[in-house]
Amino acid sequence: MNQGKTSAMKKIAFLTSGGDSPGMNACIRSIVKSCLNRNIIPVGIRDGFKGLMAGDFWEMNYSDVDNIIQFGGTILGTARSEDFKNPEKRKDAILKLVENNIDGLIVVGGDGTFTGATILAKEIGIAIIGIPGTIDNDIFGTDHSIGYDTALNTVIEAVDKIRDTATSHHRVFFVEVMGKHAGFIALNSAIATGAEMVLVPEEVTDIQLLVQQIKSQNQGKRSSIIIVAEGDDAGGSLDVINKVRPFLENYDLRSSVLGHIQRGGSPTAFDRILATRMGDFAVQLLLDGKSNLMIGSVGDKLQTISILDGINKKIDFDTEKLTLLSRMLTSK
Repeated sequence: MNQGKTSAMKKIAFLTSGGDSPGMNACIRSIVKSCLNRNIIPVGIRDGFKGLMAGDFWEMNYSDVDNIIQFGGTILGTARSEDFKNPEKRKDAILKLVENNIDGLIVVGGDGTFTGATILAKEIGIAIIGIPGTIDNDIFGTDHSIGYDTALNTVIEAVDKIRDTATSHHRVFFVEVMGKHAGFIALNSAIATGAEMVLVPEEVTDIQLLVQQIKSQNQGKRSSIIIVAEGDDAGGSLDVINKVRPFLENYDLRSSVLGHIQRGGSPTAFDRILATRMGDFAVQLLLDGKSNLMIGSVGDKLQTISILDGINKKIDFDTEKLTLLSRMLTSK
């Protein structure tokens, strides 16, 4: 550890922003303990950028993060703030950072969070590090974002239970999962649950083809599960049912919207470990004089990329997994 740079960094602030994701508390815990271990004051900011503008700062200690690693959500709270987009309003945030002698800022969230942080960094010149925390797993530069593994497992557990009742009643279930702009949860949960079909934003949904596939898949079967990402171009699960119902009058079609259940719950071991490693690494990067970087996980290694790349570059959708899913079907 570079003692010179460590002594220059006296206070590190951090916030969680955008949608909450399981593992954020584990990340907060890691940042706090990593700072205290290095004689740095960890300053939590409540309610994201909204709290930053209001000066809702919390100098934290070990007892503040006792027994939080197992809880979903975020003890700091999170909020989306339209006011932060206003340059005049952002002056309040800059003033609060200066008044509290903050030397570095760690932000945990998605691309919207990173965008806000980079704007702030330019205006005040503060060092920033981004940690990807979103259940959508749609951030470039990392195999996994904090919360994705937990959300995926939550979906799998729910779909397994829905399959029980679908089979009992000879039903076709359209299960809607989160993914307004990205179908990663939908695709991977479809593979993991043995779903018959998946509808994702990255692919155009052909209603007539979908109808044919449902008829084909239900020959000799007691049920079908179709995973629908909320951002699919045909709409959510209810919208899709309304479009196919005229062609499937003899089928018992049902919708189940999993909604915000996907955001909650105790984080998996994978997310706890990932969040702990990323939180500690973020502190070290600031101590090493680094800034404008996002932490990513590739394989079992942590790496950094430009935070602007994390914002602007897009992940290629894995069409090979769609092909894999089609090969798992019982009939053509």
